[in-house]
This record gives sequence, structure tokens and C-alpha cells, in this order.
Amino acid sequence: MAQLVVRNIESTVKTYLQRRARRNGRSMEEEVREILRNATLQDDAPAGGLGSEIAALFAKTGLAKTGLTSDIPELRGHTVEPAAFEP
Repeated sequence: MAQLVVRNIESTVKTYLQRRARRNGRSMEEEVREILRNATLQDDAPAGGLGSEIAALFAKTGLAKTGLTSDIPELRGHTVEPAAFEP
């Protein structure tokens, strides 16, 4: 097994880890191993675009059915023109 040394951990983080380990009935070292294990097992699926993320949020609430009645055209490739202000 490999070893990992982490230096300069804030005291608040150490206190949190100690409490969490105590709550889970583990040593602080085992708690950190469990946190690292879980972090590496999480799904690394790439995030969708902002629009897809927003649409997914509304789909979960059912509000998507009462919103737009037509698609919004794609804006990729369009140039952004600065606003013109009168002096």
C-alpha cells in the first residue's frame, strides 16, 4: 500500500475530520481513506452545457411542461456586438 502525507491542514479541517471519524466509529486515518475512496469512485461523467444543466433542473420539477412552447434557436457562431450609447 502507498502512503500519502498531507501537510499544513487547517485546524478546523482537522477538527471536522476528527468529529466525522468519531461519528462513524473510525480512526481519523481510516476516515480520510474512506473520503478519498469515495471521491475516486464518483462518476466522472462530463458535465453538459449550461443550457442542458438548466433544462435538467426544470425537468425534475415539472415546470418544463408549462414554459416555452417552441425551441430557442442556437446562438453559436454569432458575433457579439457592443451596445451603442449616445454621448
